[in-house]
Amino acid sequence: MNNLLKENERIDQLYSNDIKVIQNPEVFSFSLDAVLLSYFAKLPKKDSSVTVDLCSGNGAVGLFMSHKTRGKIWEIELQPRLADMAKRSVELNNLENKIEVVNDDLDNATNYISKDSVDVITCNPPYFPNLDNSKKNPNKYLAIARHEITTNLDKINIVCSDLLKTNGKVFFVYRPDRLLELLDSMKSHDIMPKVIQFIHPRKQKDANMVLIEGIKSGKNGGTKVLPPITVYQDESNDYTDYVRNVLYGK
Repeated sequence: MNNLLKENERIDQLYSNDIKVIQNPEVFSFSLDAVLLSYFAKLPKKDSSVTVDLCSGNGAVGLFMSHKTRGKIWEIELQPRLADMAKRSVELNNLENKIEVVNDDLDNATNYISKDSVDVITCNPPYFPNLDNSKKNPNKYLAIARHEITTNLDKINIVCSDLLKTNGKVFFVYRPDRLLELLDSMKSHDIMPKVIQFIHPRKQKDANMVLIEGIKSGKNGGTKVLPPITVYQDESNDYTDYVRNVLYGK
């Protein structure tokens, strides 16, 4: 197992579905948003289904969803070092027959995957706009993962609209302060937002994440807001029952 690891890397585990992921805090480490996105997403069970995870980083979301489907999962990641970590994590979990990692710009997704052929897309996009005056992490890997340096919401939604079948679904995790931008971008590219769920660090705190489900060419209206997810119990650092179940299983 250790021969799969490179300098400063470690193996972390999502115990609820027994998945191991190669992490490197100097390059990229998944966090709770990736776990909650993978839990939120609904995948078809059938062998013929196709799922794509965009901006996949070290491959955590695709790996965490792999037990939900018998179909193919594609992971698309621009940064070679992150894509390499994802490929080795796929190997670590013996999922080479189910998950394929593509090291390329998501704009080139249709070079690998046919248009109008995908059932489900998941995406944890860069959260912060790439403004001239915005403070960016000096670490280029983390800066690209967090800021819209190489992609943005419109580019992502163009790719989603190109890849998805009619009535195919996309699942995002994003920041509440940019929720309206995301919803506007989805709708402008023929993806109708249908389900929204806010994530709060604690009961009395503002939401700091939001999950969104959209449907390609869906009808207008009928959007549901689900009960919120709270991460921590009142004043302690103990997870709520919901989050504990997501992380460790029942």
